[in-house]
Amino acid sequence: MKKAALHNLGCKVNAYESEAMGQLLRQAGYEIVPFRERADVYIVNTCSVTNIADRKSRQMLHRAKKQNPSAVVVAAGCYVQSAAEELKKDLAVDIIIGNNKKQELISILEEYFRQNSGKTEKRVWSEHLIKIDSTKEYEALHIDGTADHTRAFIKVQDGCNQFCSYCIIPYTRGRVRSRAPREAEQEAASLAAAGYREIVLTGIHLSSYGMDFPESQKENLLGLIRRLHQIEGISRIRLGSLEPRIITEAFVSALAGLPKLCPHFHLSLQSGCDETLKRMNRHYTTKEYAQCCSLLRSAFDNPAITTDVIVGFPGENEGEFARTKDFLRQMGFYEMHIFKYSPRSGTRAARMPGQIPESLKARRSEELLSLEKAMSRKYRQSFLHIPQEVLLEEETQINGISYFIGHTREYVKIAVPGRNHQPNTLVEVIPQKLLTDEILA
Repeated sequence: MKKAALHNLGCKVNAYESEAMGQLLRQAGYEIVPFRERADVYIVNTCSVTNIADRKSRQMLHRAKKQNPSAVVVAAGCYVQSAAEELKKDLAVDIIIGNNKKQELISILEEYFRQNSGKTEKRVWSEHLIKIDSTKEYEALHIDGTADHTRAFIKVQDGCNQFCSYCIIPYTRGRVRSRAPREAEQEAASLAAAGYREIVLTGIHLSSYGMDFPESQKENLLGLIRRLHQIEGISRIRLGSLEPRIITEAFVSALAGLPKLCPHFHLSLQSGCDETLKRMNRHYTTKEYAQCCSLLRSAFDNPAITTDVIVGFPGENEGEFARTKDFLRQMGFYEMHIFKYSPRSGTRAARMPGQIPESLKARRSEELLSLEKAMSRKYRQSFLHIPQEVLLEEETQINGISYFIGHTREYVKIAVPGRNHQPNTLVEVIPQKLLTDEILA
């Protein structure tokens, strides 16, 4: 039996696809082992969102070959799409598989082993790429389980048509492509039958779900959520990152009428300054974004609103940064993911004047991280002494005492004391005490 090891880099979509490739390997008779162990096949599902992600992808490919020089090393995913010519020269890599070709992993490996059977000299190079920006096909990957036994991600969309000035993703993932609603329903039903209580819908640009369907088959994200809401056994539906423009009064009102829908919304922002947003090619203003948050807070009781922010974008002066910081403070987010701008070759932003020194990016990042910590603590404090529904996940020790860790519908972490619990069950508790990362019930 051949051994295979997988390493995932990047987003939740990549994580889903890595799970799906692992499932394909197991079905084909491979034994899946940790990446640090010796294997016959190493698969690195790469990321290319920044130059740093490119470097990490190369490092993991080289690490794999170093662990077992005779192993077959497979580079898959976004970095392959952006750097195929460079990878062809990399002696650590034997096979490259681009996006929309991962479903063919097993047949690709079989062909590679057949072509190289008995060879003692240089092995045959194997390349599997398509012109990703012209395909309209949604790649048919699926899973029937994940490493997390309570929550499962379901990929329902791929590609992006937005072309933000800092982002390479439309060039590595292609245009918007959506999964057929029936396929998503079948996977969700299968996961529910396997015992999963919560599903998380994910995609490269989730808000665009269905826009590529022909008129006769029109569907949108709200319609898909309604379909999945009917599946027996699913207790919670959580959404991945959303674009502000999808947050309309009608959309929010409809979501509020779906009791399984978790009031946890990751609403991508990137900057709290209109001038910066314009250079980023983001298609909304801070006023419009604030209205979206207001709609969510009017329709849901204390919803969790989280976001992404880029600091040090080209041309961001002290005044623009100050406006961003003030806007973030006004919004009162539960969590913010703070990113220091990293020039990505091939994007317009990398060629823009006014590139910001790394030292200044670091200072601004620290300021926003400090603000994030204070806002997150304030939001979590609002859950104290109020009954909360918690989905239990795993047992742990805190100060020598046994607790079960779980999350509320808003994705606030709660530690429930005692051993008389089971993972993947819903309990109601009254949180009493705030810790650094979780609340004690």
